[in-house]
Amino acid sequence: MREREREARDREARYSNGHLFNSLTVSGTTLCSACNKSITAKEALSCPTCNVTIHNRCRDTLPNCVKMKQKQQKLALMRNNSTYQNVTLRNKANLKDRPSSAIYPSDTLRQSLLGSRRGRSSLLLSKSVSTNNIAGTLNDDSPLGLRRILSQSTDSLNFRSRTMSMESLNDEGEVYFTSLLEDLEVEGQEFEADSWSMAVDSTYLQTHRKDVIKRQDVIYELIQTELHHVRTLRIMDGVFRRGMLEEVQLEPGVVHALFPCLERLLTIHMHFLTQLLTRRAQSLQPDSTNNFTITQISDLLIQQFSGQCADEMLKVYSEFCSRHMKAVKLYKELLARDKRLQLFIRRVSRRPLLRRHGFQECILLVTQRITKYPVLVQRIYDNTKDNPEEAAGLSRSLSCMREMLCSVDQQVLELERTQRLQEIRSRVDPRAEAKLRSGALFRPAELLRRQLIHEGTLLWKTPSSRLKDVQVMLMTDILVFLQEKDQRFIFASLDKSAVVSLQSLLVRDIANQERGLFLISSESSPPEMYELYAASKDDRNTWIRLIQQTISSCPSREEFPLIETEDKALLRRLKADIQQKDREVLELLQERVTLFSDLAEVMGGYEVMLPSCSRNLFRAESPQAPRGEQLLTQAITEVDRLTELLLGSNFEDPLPCSSNGHHNHTGALVINGQDVLVNGSQENQATQEVSQRLVNLSAQLHALQGVVIRQDSILELCLRESSVSPATTRARTVRSLSRDGASDFGSLGELALLQRQHSLLQEELVRLRGAEGKLRHSERAKAQLEKQLRDLKTNSATLGDGAGNAATRRESDTDPNTDNPLAGQESMDQSDGLQEFSDVEVDVISDDDDDDEVDSKVSPHSESPRGLNDAENSALYHRNKLHFLNVFK
Repeated sequence: MREREREARDREARYSNGHLFNSLTVSGTTLCSACNKSITAKEALSCPTCNVTIHNRCRDTLPNCVKMKQKQQKLALMRNNSTYQNVTLRNKANLKDRPSSAIYPSDTLRQSLLGSRRGRSSLLLSKSVSTNNIAGTLNDDSPLGLRRILSQSTDSLNFRSRTMSMESLNDEGEVYFTSLLEDLEVEGQEFEADSWSMAVDSTYLQTHRKDVIKRQDVIYELIQTELHHVRTLRIMDGVFRRGMLEEVQLEPGVVHALFPCLERLLTIHMHFLTQLLTRRAQSLQPDSTNNFTITQISDLLIQQFSGQCADEMLKVYSEFCSRHMKAVKLYKELLARDKRLQLFIRRVSRRPLLRRHGFQECILLVTQRITKYPVLVQRIYDNTKDNPEEAAGLSRSLSCMREMLCSVDQQVLELERTQRLQEIRSRVDPRAEAKLRSGALFRPAELLRRQLIHEGTLLWKTPSSRLKDVQVMLMTDILVFLQEKDQRFIFASLDKSAVVSLQSLLVRDIANQERGLFLISSESSPPEMYELYAASKDDRNTWIRLIQQTISSCPSREEFPLIETEDKALLRRLKADIQQKDREVLELLQERVTLFSDLAEVMGGYEVMLPSCSRNLFRAESPQAPRGEQLLTQAITEVDRLTELLLGSNFEDPLPCSSNGHHNHTGALVINGQDVLVNGSQENQATQEVSQRLVNLSAQLHALQGVVIRQDSILELCLRESSVSPATTRARTVRSLSRDGASDFGSLGELALLQRQHSLLQEELVRLRGAEGKLRHSERAKAQLEKQLRDLKTNSATLGDGAGNAATRRESDTDPNTDNPLAGQESMDQSDGLQEFSDVEVDVISDDDDDDEVDSKVSPHSESPRGLNDAENSALYHRNKLHFLNVFK
């Protein structure tokens, strides 16, 4: 009996999600079917039914066994068929005659359930009705098949009740998008033909060459696809987005996450489509509605894909494409748990136009649209050879498109890496620490101040030849090894440090292993070597290439320390916040300029163009940005011209305006705090010129305000960094002036800023002049020392010649066969003297402070006579030698 119970427990332990697992011994490189990581020999489980191999800890995460589920469905179908043979189904008439007590056991319950049909009362039915209510007095002896059939009929009744209730709530919602779909169908009738060749008349087509026909076909395709793209965006906005807000009643934040930047996308492409359709209408032949030939389109492409439009497209598509995967994932989660959303999507999909435009299809089409423009424009360029000017414009627009596409790809990649880094950081244990070889501790907070370059799973080979799964992160200046433990990441606690600096790192492939690579860190002694293995040869090559590229661009430790102190971290965050606020202010100023031009257009009824350089004035990397003096001069010039226009024109009954950007009681235009004289009876040309001058002046003043804000921030940061210099008092004064003047926007603030910069430059010039004087003095002292050294060398040579002559004379007076100890002693003294003079030379070169003392001590020796006898010469030599030793030692 105990053996049977033990076998039953073992069988139950091995049975999970329809799988019947058996223990299995596998190699160290076998991957788990659930988590795609390597499996060790101790924890492998295998299901013989579906042939999967997993970790022991992954048994609950594995999906249900497919083959076992199929077997269960077949058995259930066979049992149901055998049961249906003994059951007689009722028809609809019998269902109507069925007593209500079979469903509602009492009148009280029936009244409580049927009393209110509003809201979600039908959901109470699914909670109240059970199999016992339908079966009446079924007891435990009743057939199991009959109870199962009654339970299934109850579930279908509950589901039908919920569906009918929800449809009754939403049947009126089709009205709001029916008119939209009808408008879209009408708008697309002009481009129903597949190509331009099929859209125009055959007689008109025969008048064109083949290259012109091909070119017009591609231009037609460009307009047609742009029309379809705008249709997709309008469906997303007018059907899905509005329906989710009004019918499904999702939160606005959730809907914004599903459709990021949708309104701005629609505005951009509606503007571009309007320009294309206008160009088509201008190219129509007289007395024809379908025959047209567009001879120039490069100007529209350049306008759309360069300048401010290109910047807006870059920003919008970068954000939309980077959130693509998260939006689809969120949509699937909502669709799986929200019944109202399921019903809404099912009802919307019945429309013929919306069958091909589901939510996921629309999102994918939007992300792919930006990649279609270079292909189409390249085909237009290939068929434009007879018009050099148009070909040059197309080439320029093509380069702008490719540049924007590369920028979008790069920004999307960076945003995805940033999101991935934040996900990994959120999973890292906050108490985890990695000890570096220097003894310092590396904490998880250090990860967020770096940029993630690449990440993936590798196998770390330990000294015991075991392979460990590690999550490797290649960052700006380090390699980080993480391990997963209890659904969280910790720093790899193996035989080596989990954080490796890229400063002195070498990466090599293993000769006999196509998936292996060596990492050799020689940052400290002795060097450490890491042996890693990738999943494939291509993966190994990718890791090697990216690591080598990151090493080549790795910043120095002075610029980017390995571990940041709290003070430096706080300073870095404050600087980043200041720069972010500056960018936000500049964006608001740019939007204000645009709104001001729109206001002038609405009030004046004329199209007003923004200055061509206004876009660059609000960009920090633009060379036009810091030119505050030029902006001030241009603003003054615009004011003078505006004054001439207003005072030199003959206005009838001038109307004063207030200064806050709206109409006063007389209907005049209100602009920027200045009373502007506007009269409806003035000439149209003068009114248009006044509006244009006002827009130009507004753009210049806003740009000047942006320059002042940006330069104040830059000056403040620079002075903070140089606060340790001797000019600390002066720097504090300048900073206080900068803070006081930050609120004075316009010309006064710019003038004060220029004056402060001029004073700083003068102070720096005075300091440099003092340093230049010191440098000249040191050069003169160096020249004097070199002259003295030359004199010393000359004197030493003279003394050597005199000593040699004396020795020669003494040898001639004595016997040549006998040794003269005095001569040997003198020769030794001579060599010692030369050595001492060399020491003197070294001391003179290294000592710059004893110049006068050297001159006073060397001058007597430089005038020693030549014609002395041997005794006097030798005595003078020894006396000078002792004298120099006392001086320099």
